[in-house]
Amino acid sequence: MTSGPRIPWRKSLLVRLLLTSVAIAVVSVGATAWLAVQTTTRAIEEERGQVLSDDTDILRQLSGFAATHAHWDGVQSSVRDLSRTMGRRIALTTEAGRVIADSAAPGTALPARASATVDPLNTDTSTEPGAQLAGIDPRAVGPYRLPAAERARVRALAEKRLACVRTHLGDGGIRELPSGRTVLVADGGEDVDVPPQCADGALNTPTRTEQKALDELLALTAPCLRPGGKGQTANPLAGIGVDVIPGSSAAGQDSGRRLGDGRQTQACVDDARRTQLDPYVAPRARLYLGALGQQPVGFDLSPANKAKIVGVTGLVLVVTVAMTSVVAVRLVRPLRALTAAAQQPPQRHTRVAVTTKDETGYLAAAFNDLTARRQQLETQRKAMVSDIAHELRTPLTNIRGWLEVTRDGLIEPDPDLIASLHDEALLLQHIIDDLQDLAAADAGTLALHREPVRADDLVAQTVSAHRTLAESSDIRLCTHTDPDLVLDADPVRMRQVLGNLISNALRHTPAGGTVTLTARQVGDLAVLTVEDTGSGIAADDLLQVFERFWRAEKSRSRRTGGSGLGLSIVRQFVQAHEGTVTADSEAGKGCVFTIRLPLARHTDRRTP
Repeated sequence: MTSGPRIPWRKSLLVRLLLTSVAIAVVSVGATAWLAVQTTTRAIEEERGQVLSDDTDILRQLSGFAATHAHWDGVQSSVRDLSRTMGRRIALTTEAGRVIADSAAPGTALPARASATVDPLNTDTSTEPGAQLAGIDPRAVGPYRLPAAERARVRALAEKRLACVRTHLGDGGIRELPSGRTVLVADGGEDVDVPPQCADGALNTPTRTEQKALDELLALTAPCLRPGGKGQTANPLAGIGVDVIPGSSAAGQDSGRRLGDGRQTQACVDDARRTQLDPYVAPRARLYLGALGQQPVGFDLSPANKAKIVGVTGLVLVVTVAMTSVVAVRLVRPLRALTAAAQQPPQRHTRVAVTTKDETGYLAAAFNDLTARRQQLETQRKAMVSDIAHELRTPLTNIRGWLEVTRDGLIEPDPDLIASLHDEALLLQHIIDDLQDLAAADAGTLALHREPVRADDLVAQTVSAHRTLAESSDIRLCTHTDPDLVLDADPVRMRQVLGNLISNALRHTPAGGTVTLTARQVGDLAVLTVEDTGSGIAADDLLQVFERFWRAEKSRSRRTGGSGLGLSIVRQFVQAHEGTVTADSEAGKGCVFTIRLPLARHTDRRTP
């Protein structure tokens, strides 16, 4: 069994299919992974940002409650409302761990760690503008909260100043601080620069309530501002006005700068303010935040993300279908061409264009070779039918002609006529026997009775059968054989093979020539040769010598005898013995026919 041509791996159909599958898988996995990463990352970022925003808002609102209440009584309702709004569990405990308020059912364990500390006097979160500057929640006003009468008076002063500012600057507004004091702001919310024409000093003058609180702050600040234990007689808050009132934009910061740029002065004012406000704010508490009830951890895909997943899935599907279609079309096109060619009538001998160099291309090439061989066989079949008709027609015509003239009484049936008719009948029988042998070989029904055959006996018997013909033609027969050479062959068929070769050599060797038959061992083979000194065969005809009815004489003359089937029978019989036969020749120098056959299995395999 012969193997097909070796296909480069990059041209292999199997490799291409595998690469297509891998490409589709890579595209699918890559697209899915990319979409999952993008969607998950965005969802986590959104979730994290939302949670952080919600947690900051919760802390802001609870810090506002602590800043405006001296204790935590009543915070439970606020905690429950915040929990429902934010979808989070909220719990407050004292620093000792006692639960102040909890949105979860009683007995529910707290989260492992506190999320923040609620202390309006020491905060580092930007819950309100300015809250991070002094670390005090601006909503913690304590004794600075204005009563209604003072609040109304200050508002009237602010509206008066606003009218003046708008006259000169064209913009501005008012805003009420947590303490109830009304201040001027620009349209963007920043502090407004008051023109000198409008700075009457009335708006920034502390009210009675504020002055009382400022005097208290001065008393609390004085001990800290006595360096080395020496008292400071001057009022450290003189000229500051409302700048240190909680809720003003310059509270604490500007006061510290006016008192001096040193950190000690700033710290003194901040400590004094915390001491002053401490009785008015709720005690420090720990804030615990967690999932609400059995709320599942994770996130839900938004409609946009779902649309992206569907879109990418559809894109992957389209790419997969497109790639598969391209590969399938390239595979199916030559197969369809092969199918169409195979369905054509045998006499058309249709060929298929080879467009690829993969398995399909080699299949198309093999089909074309098969078509060429079929065409060649068809030509040979027609030629053989014509040759058989010609070969049978000649002897039959001769026999019929002589019989008809004898029947008509034109000649007498003498012994020479009968001998001639007998020769023609023998020739017919010989042609028919040869055709039967070839038909049996072609059908695989040629019976061989293989046995160990001594080469010297086979050569001697063959030469003995043809010695008379050689002597009558003045041709010398020579033999050379290796001793003890044994073949694994059918002796009858092999004598027929060698007889055909010797007969062919004798017919083409002139008088005085030599025909030599040799048998020798070369490796594991027995090599038999028949060599003559005849006219030889032209190089262009060597490939045809084993074809049926081929003759060196193109006129098909039977002057030298033969049916034109002898060498074809030689080739068929040798191939049936699992051997080979070849012909070598030079025109005018004779021919050499070489047969190579396997040795008998029980013999010693010797190499000469």
